This record gives sequence, structure tokens and C-alpha cells, in this order.
Amino acid sequence: MIRFAKATPADAPALTEVQTRTFDDDSRRFLGRPSGGPPGYDSVAWQIKTMQQAAYYKILVDEQVVGGFIVFNMGRGSFILGRIYVDPDFQDQGIGTQAMQHMESLYPQAKQWALGTPGWATRNHHFYEKLGYIKVREDVEEDGGVGFWYKKQVRE
Repeated sequence: MIRFAKATPADAPALTEVQTRTFDDDSRRFLGRPSGGPPGYDSVAWQIKTMQQAAYYKILVDEQVVGGFIVFNMGRGSFILGRIYVDPDFQDQGIGTQAMQHMESLYPQAKQWALGTPGWATRNHHFYEKLGYIKVREDVEEDGGVGFWYKKQVRE
């Protein structure tokens, strides 16, 4: 059974482990690097700090932490999905889609959602687009890569 719950500092080690597995797997498969991910992906301290700055949710399957998502409320109905991740062993089972739907249901006051993802992450692009997100911008990142920004207009 899939369930979503607010993350607590006690969850930080498990969230860090899952996030590290997820992003390192992407790095190996799509970039040919042994490891790598967004800032703080492999840090327990970062997880705890982020819980204090944003709404951080854990994704559970049969009470096992298999992922998480982070939401920033920017005010005036604008929200940013800071990060979503699902353990590689649990991907392609609809968990990410359910997490996104749950996330959006948690914030009925949302007028707009935004998120960023690496240009090389083509499966992310497909995932977000099937959920109604539209690519609105491409940015050159510090490492020379390209980042894509997506938005979803929920209501005016």
C-alpha cells in the first residue's frame, strides 16, 4: 500500500539513503558517472535543514520509505516542486504519478506549479508533460549543462 506522510528529522537517514540511490542510479545510467545529484542529495543534514524550510513528504510502500517530495510555497498561489524522487527498485509502478497527484491535492489553493529538471533527464520530461506540465524555459547551468523549467497553470 502506498502512503504519503510529512517527513520528520527521524526520517532523514532513510530519505538520504533513498535519494542517494535514486540520483546515483540516474548518474550512472544517463551520464556515465558513478555518482552525482542535486545539492544535498546525499546529506542527512541537508534533509533536516530542508524540512525546516519547506514541506517535505516521504513516500511509503508498506511502511518502507521509497521516496520523497519537497514543496516550496512561494505565496500568492505559486508553488515549486523542489524535488521528487523514487527509489530505482520502485520506479515504473505509478508511484511518482500518485505522489504528484497527492502533492497537488494537498494544495487546493495553488494557481501555478513550477519545477526544474536537468535537460538530459528525458524520462523526467515525459513524466512531467504527461501530468500537464509545460516546458517554459531552458537555462545553462554552472556545469555547462542545460536545465529545463516546467510550469502547470492550475487556475487563474
